[in-house]
Amino acid sequence: MTARPIKRSLTLHGHRTSVSLEDSFWVAFREIAAMRGQPINELAAEIDTARSGDEGLASAIRVFVLDHYRATRSSVAARSP
Repeated sequence: MTARPIKRSLTLHGHRTSVSLEDSFWVAFREIAAMRGQPINELAAEIDTARSGDEGLASAIRVFVLDHYRATRSSVAARSP
C-alpha cells in the first residue's frame, strides 16, 4: 500500500467527481460500504449530503472511516468483561 493519495472517480447524485485518498482509506471505505451492503457511490453520496459546506469530500470520507472504526472499537470494548 502507498501512503500517497490516490485519485479515483465516484458518481455523486448523478455527477462524476474525483476524490484523492490514501490506499488505506480506500480499502477501509470499500469494506464499510460492503458491510453496509451499499455500493461505494451510494455511501459517498450519503457522506457528501451530510458534510458541512467548508469540508472537502476527501476529508469527510476520512473522518467517516475514522468515526466508524472508533465506534466499532467502543462497542467491542463495551462487550468485553
